[in-house]
Amino acid sequence: MREQYRSEDFTEQDLAADPMEQFAHWFRQVAGGGALHEPNAMVVSTATPDGRPSSRTVLLKHYDDRGFVFFTHYGSRKGRELTANPYVSLLFPWHPLARQVVVNGTASRVGREETVAYFRTRPHGSQLGAWASEQSTVIGSRRELVDRYEQLVSRYPEGEKVPAPPQWGGFRVVPETIEFWQGRENRLHDRLRYVREGSGWRVERLCP
Repeated sequence: MREQYRSEDFTEQDLAADPMEQFAHWFRQVAGGGALHEPNAMVVSTATPDGRPSSRTVLLKHYDDRGFVFFTHYGSRKGRELTANPYVSLLFPWHPLARQVVVNGTASRVGREETVAYFRTRPHGSQLGAWASEQSTVIGSRRELVDRYEQLVSRYPEGEKVPAPPQWGGFRVVPETIEFWQGRENRLHDRLRYVREGSGWRVERLCP
């Protein structure tokens, strides 16, 4: 299976001076066009200290000049791996537009106040789900998970304030490099990468 990519030129002159500004520009295009169901879905790749990698899809919940934020159970596989080895890669696979963004950097936990503020915005059922699931641990059956959830429903009915779980929270990925990939004809893709350099950034073009 193969597709010929056809798109407009993507040159150094098209880039914003700052990579987060460039990301915001592309993200607005992806989110506003309706081509993707969840444009904020990204693949998060982590590794153990001895280099064994793992990947999964999570949802980006916030981004700004400080980096990219997502939330998870700190006891999950990614949570444990990021605690032991903070190096991380994010991939935004915007295939319908023949675009990708790849972020490499380091992750650290966000402050508890930021976690609690975000937790308050989650739907009631998602708040309960964060308590019910000890993410990445082995469980005997789905019934066991559902039973945990139903117990929480009884304890915290709709409208009742649900506290944020202590082992649940956010990670902020501070980028060291951000690559913007645009598919082009004959596999001569455009790959423009911002590389952190002191307090600023330099841009380099990569062969496809």
